[in-house]
Amino acid sequence: MRTILMVAEKPSLASSLAQILSNNKNTSRKGLNGSCSVHEWIGTFKSSQAKFKMTSVCGHVMSLDFNSKYNNWDRVDPVELFMCPTEKKEATPKLKMPYFLSQEAKGCDTLVLWLDCDKEGENICFEVMNAVANSINVYSNNVTYRAKFSAITEKDIKAAFNNLGVPNENEAKSVDARQELDLRIGCAFTRYQTKYFQGKYGDLDASLISYGPCQTPTLGFCVQRHDQIQTFKSEPYWIVQVNVKTSDGQDINLDWQRVRSFDKEVANLFLNICKSEKTAKVLSVISKEKSKVRPVALNTVELMRVASSGLGMSPHHAMQIAEKLYIQGYISYPRTETTKYPENFDLMSVLKQQQNSSEWGTEVSEILANGMNRPKSGHDAGDHPPITPMKLASRHELDADSWKLYDYIARHFIGTVSKDCKYMSTTSTFDVNGETFSVTGKSLIDPGYTKIMTWQAFGKNEIVPNFKTNENVAITDCKLTEHQTCPPDYLTESELITLMEKHGIGTDASIPVHINNICQRNYVNVTGGRKLVPTTLGIVLVHGYQKIDAQLVLPTMRSAVEEQLNLIALGRADFQAVLKHTVDIFKLKFQYFVKNIDGMDQLFEVSFSPLSASGRAFSRCGKCRRYLKFIQAKPQRLHCPQCDETYSLPQNGKVNLYKELKCPLDDFELLSWSMGNKGKSFPFCPYCYNNSPFRDMKKGSGCNACTHPTCPHGLNANGICSCIECEFGVLVLDPSSSPKWKLGCNKCDIIIHLFEDAQKIMIDDEVCECGTQLVTVKYVAEKSKFPNQAMEMSGCIFCLPEFNKLVDKHKAIASRPKGRIFRGGKAGGRGRGGRGRGRQPKDKMAQLAAYFV
Repeated sequence: MRTILMVAEKPSLASSLAQILSNNKNTSRKGLNGSCSVHEWIGTFKSSQAKFKMTSVCGHVMSLDFNSKYNNWDRVDPVELFMCPTEKKEATPKLKMPYFLSQEAKGCDTLVLWLDCDKEGENICFEVMNAVANSINVYSNNVTYRAKFSAITEKDIKAAFNNLGVPNENEAKSVDARQELDLRIGCAFTRYQTKYFQGKYGDLDASLISYGPCQTPTLGFCVQRHDQIQTFKSEPYWIVQVNVKTSDGQDINLDWQRVRSFDKEVANLFLNICKSEKTAKVLSVISKEKSKVRPVALNTVELMRVASSGLGMSPHHAMQIAEKLYIQGYISYPRTETTKYPENFDLMSVLKQQQNSSEWGTEVSEILANGMNRPKSGHDAGDHPPITPMKLASRHELDADSWKLYDYIARHFIGTVSKDCKYMSTTSTFDVNGETFSVTGKSLIDPGYTKIMTWQAFGKNEIVPNFKTNENVAITDCKLTEHQTCPPDYLTESELITLMEKHGIGTDASIPVHINNICQRNYVNVTGGRKLVPTTLGIVLVHGYQKIDAQLVLPTMRSAVEEQLNLIALGRADFQAVLKHTVDIFKLKFQYFVKNIDGMDQLFEVSFSPLSASGRAFSRCGKCRRYLKFIQAKPQRLHCPQCDETYSLPQNGKVNLYKELKCPLDDFELLSWSMGNKGKSFPFCPYCYNNSPFRDMKKGSGCNACTHPTCPHGLNANGICSCIECEFGVLVLDPSSSPKWKLGCNKCDIIIHLFEDAQKIMIDDEVCECGTQLVTVKYVAEKSKFPNQAMEMSGCIFCLPEFNKLVDKHKAIASRPKGRIFRGGKAGGRGRGGRGRGRQPKDKMAQLAAYFV
């Protein structure tokens, strides 16, 4: 009997697929990585009985990165990144996805891939194939299959299972090419300009000054609109306004055929001409039946546009919700460029699913009774059908944002199979002493699709004045009104999406990511109406690129690259040739950019303050003994104006002086970093944090990782035991956390709160049999929490019963210790003579496991 391994994009999708394909007769178990379940059942494959195993990945299995030696910003010239080696690394190492997949593949002889049906999905197909290649001969004929589906319904999934294809290597290669180009180009420019400008200016308020081949042209559109607004010169203009009264007493405002005049004297001339008349003669009354055409079927770009302009959601958030609705089976695949339904698409059954809705069931029943209209012909991109509701939902079973998006998708679909909106347009034309005026009114004939897409409906029947040809109507008012020309408004997200689609910047999947990036990196702010207003940093960056090399910010270069990537996907262009040609072009542009960086720097000088003039006096420099300046704008850092040196600091927390103590190695004043009472914290030396004093201490480490043999602030003096959660970490007492004392791992995020309000905690030389360093805890009399108000007690924080209730075990992350709990590393549990090493007795293992549950 064959054993079939099936792999889906996400755990939730794997569960849904398993239920459909096994008819709810599968068994489930947790995979060895703890995140992906494995569903198993017996079924039929290619007319033979087979055993099925369905599991999943969590997005990309691998990610592209430089070899480790090229990831050091200080030692690598960014220009090297255009030619240096790259390698595939695990996208999420803690998931151990390649190992998990290879283990599940053992004993299997067939692989069926249920990844997302787009180019990224094809790329993940080959990542999975490489991961299981040692267990399954995936590159042989009739071994690896690809399922193509657009909705998670029983009909679609079983149809895909019965019509399996093979992965598309060309599409996968196009994604590889895009990843490599974005990595090399983005990292080279980003590293160079981040180091250059953050080393000179203190109020940039950006932890990363990034460049991206798609991101930067996206920002360019926003700044271009900003520049148009700033350079706009308002002009006055005048309109001749005539009001008339109908025979039934209605006051009507007429529109001047000349529209407006920019010359006030000329406008006054026309006003005087009109004022000399008391009546207006009706020249003609023309009525025409017109249609407001129903929409074409919904694709991704239109969904993002409407979500931003109509539903108040960012494109990124909207796509996250759409992905969730798709996984839950409510809608079809939400990433598609197609706006045309295939000829064999069963529109009727989709529509019938909606007739029981309490929201629009009545309208759907009317359509079914009167006959469904075939949707308008749209664009067939050859990928997926348009976004369509796949099952009925109610507002009670979805959260607020999910319902808003589902409501729109369902109404849009119903609108596409409804009639066009029909109305009568009546235009009356008037003569006032030789000047022509008109008025137009509309009356609704058939609301058509606007009955379901209510936001596009006429509010009420517009006034249709009852005029007759050649009649004279009384003029009630004739005046001149003054107006001003207005600049365009800032781009909305919806308008930006339209521009990106028009110029080929990004794909339907990546467009929301690029917009989200320029928002998160402080290049634009999202204001009311989801308008994108560039920040000073965003404006200066774009103007700087324009000054040095305008092509770096224009959309034309990226759209040309996208065309080449599409040719790779179609098998019409060579992967290596496209890659080399594009890298060579951007390498030359980078070198020219570096030579001419002064042009951009001149703009930064005008907009930002130099480091020496930024920040506030904070702590003393160990070299010159002058005060270092603390710069709070992102990224937080210290700058010495005297030495002209800048020191990085830990981010996303609060930095304070630490008891005016000094580092014994370099005489810099110690600081403490904290994420609050319940978060991680540790003391650190700013110089050691940037320049590791010992080989086994990584750059960016605090005193809790410093292996200085005698320093009272370091690991040797404050370590308690090996971390119970991670492999190489040590639980270290944070002496700066008093009176809310806590242990924190110097590698991972585990925190243990203990002995609150204790006056002092001292770490003893003795070691408990469990491998933990003993501690002595002192309280003042009125705050003692020991039995009989004892003021001092010594013991193991894990083993001594009197200590147990004073250690907040619920704050620990681990649910149970690993096989070998305390790994002292080179210096043992605390670095003192290698104590705290070794396996623990089984009874002690059980005791600690119970402690941390």
